[in-house]
Amino acid sequence: VQLQASGGGLVQAGDSLRLSCAASGLTFSDYIMGWFRQAPGKEREFVAAISWSGGSTYYADSVKGRFTISRDNVKNTVYLHMNSLKPEDTAVYCCAAERRFTRVTGPLDSYGLDYWGKGTQVTVSS
Repeated sequence: VQLQASGGGLVQAGDSLRLSCAASGLTFSDYIMGWFRQAPGKEREFVAAISWSGGSTYYADSVKGRFTISRDNVKNTVYLHMNSLKPEDTAVYCCAAERRFTRVTGPLDSYGLDYWGKGTQVTVSS
């Protein structure tokens, strides 16, 4: 199984970015997909999650209203659309997968996830 994140970069505060995570080696539509991030010197934190069907989503309070998670079960890809970026959004962003056929009603437990991908760096300058 591979989860490959891409789309990171260096942007200015207020800019937008779209991250992608392409999955292979698994039945993508069987999995809840999520995004996590880790800033230097800080613990990894949950960002957003989307149910296997795309019918439900959940966001961390810090990104609610600015970020949107979506998925394409034909392309086996999950996206994170990030608007109004702030310097505090600077981090390495990783995608993850959990095999579960339920709605997403809360943050994902990083210890309960089945697969993790390598991250992509997002740097927001002020």
